[in-house]
Amino acid sequence: MYRIEIVSNQSVQEDVIELLEQEIPEIEYTVIPTVYGRGIKSKKLGTSTWPEQNFVLFSYVELDAARKAKAIIQALCKKFPGEGITFFCVEDFPL
Repeated sequence: MYRIEIVSNQSVQEDVIELLEQEIPEIEYTVIPTVYGRGIKSKKLGTSTWPEQNFVLFSYVELDAARKAKAIIQALCKKFPGEGITFFCVEDFPL
């Protein structure tokens, strides 16, 4: 199993979820809808100075689904280059 995490601007949340559900129909995920932080290029703090906000989506998937998710995020990064979409993948291991 692999844990995938997607951190992105809320403006593309629907696009991310729609494509994941379309390309990986069996995907189960959790969304944390409002996340604040500072990235390489900007801050997203939900304030009047830094009004934007992020969301986080995470899921535990098999390798093939993790690869599909990565390809989806790479395509979205090209479509929305200024939105700061990031993808992380970590292999889970039994205790």
